[in-house]
Amino acid sequence: MFNHMVERNAPALDAVFHALSDTTRRAMLRRLTAGEATVGDLAEPFPMSLAAASKHIRVLEDAGLIRRTVQGRSHICRLEAAPMHAGQEWISHFQRFWTERLDALEAILNAEDQHKGDHDGKA
Repeated sequence: MFNHMVERNAPALDAVFHALSDTTRRAMLRRLTAGEATVGDLAEPFPMSLAAASKHIRVLEDAGLIRRTVQGRSHICRLEAAPMHAGQEWISHFQRFWTERLDALEAILNAEDQHKGDHDGKA
């Protein structure tokens, strides 16, 4: 089931991870958790032009992570967090995978410790 879900959504998942791979874009998303913001508001904390900020915003839009609307001369951006769900599912799959492996390793090590303790007491 997981592989089918990943294969079917691979382009969208790739776009989300690409968008999240950049520090500036993650900071812009973090800012949008507080509410809507203009492109200028999103660009303000960074030493970049509005054109450069618009390129980052376009990547976020292409991934479906933000929605931009135009009100007069202002471009207003709003967070659309739903596409991150696919990324969370992908990460959760591997988290479960490693948790199971680490639990199995812990059981083996505990059994070895118990076995060692049994032999140490009989010597």
